[in-house]
Amino acid sequence: MTTRREFLETSAAILAATALPGVTVSSARLPIGFSTLGCPKWDWPQILDFASGHGYASVELRGLQDTMDLPQRPEFAPAQLAATKSQLAQHELVISDLGSSANMHEMDATKRATQLDEGRRFIDLAQALGAPYVRVFGNQYVPGVARDEMLAHIARGLRELGDYAHGKNVTVLIESHGDFTDSPSLQSLLERAASPNVALLWDAHHTFVSGKEEPEETVRRLGSYIRHTHLKDSVAAGNDRRYVLTGTGDVPVRRQVEALKKIGYRGFYSFEWEKRWHPEIEEPDVAFAQYATVISGYLKGS
Repeated sequence: MTTRREFLETSAAILAATALPGVTVSSARLPIGFSTLGCPKWDWPQILDFASGHGYASVELRGLQDTMDLPQRPEFAPAQLAATKSQLAQHELVISDLGSSANMHEMDATKRATQLDEGRRFIDLAQALGAPYVRVFGNQYVPGVARDEMLAHIARGLRELGDYAHGKNVTVLIESHGDFTDSPSLQSLLERAASPNVALLWDAHHTFVSGKEEPEETVRRLGSYIRHTHLKDSVAAGNDRRYVLTGTGDVPVRRQVEALKKIGYRGFYSFEWEKRWHPEIEEPDVAFAQYATVISGYLKGS
């Protein structure tokens, strides 16, 4: 097991190569984080205490307890923001990104407006928190809509949110998720969006399991767009997948990390343990601690 001392001995050099522009991270931490999707029962102080105590440098906000709409949480209300940011600083943590649920595939004008409004509200909160990224989804090919039309429609939504984020030190990230887990489609979306404030959140599990791509190929095609990651492991379970502790399944997580290191990736290696959607999997205190140990080994090449 990796000790706290080992974290401190090796993380400074790694962080120098990976730190996000404009984001100050403790030099005593590896560039690892976890998503609050993995700890839906934890309150804000418990999240911060666990992350700091286990060598994490960042926390990815994807809901907090019973609330998925983060701008509605009291911790992120305007009057409380200064205190919340102070708590993060005291724990030597940063917010890597905010995970919105905004879907860019909606064709109905009213539903699309609602999705874009969510994206803008999350961008505003990210700016207030000093978080560099907001995640959105392309998500689906709508039945009856031609592929090229669908890609153009999603790209317009991405570009609109990118335009809104411009000047706010926030970048909008489309996640490799849903119907969009293959590099050709994602590359087309990003090229069509053609915005300096639009990039990619690489969910490396989805591109491997759903997109049937080897990590080296995904990084070769999309590496210049990757700003953030979701890492997790799983095994086949009938026609589905079952999430398992990192390094114990058949997802090539080590190779995913190595592929990112090879291109000089400067973001966080973020653990997305989907406990909120799959309550039967390991508890967060077990899974988060195990991930920190395993990923630290991958980052150090051990």
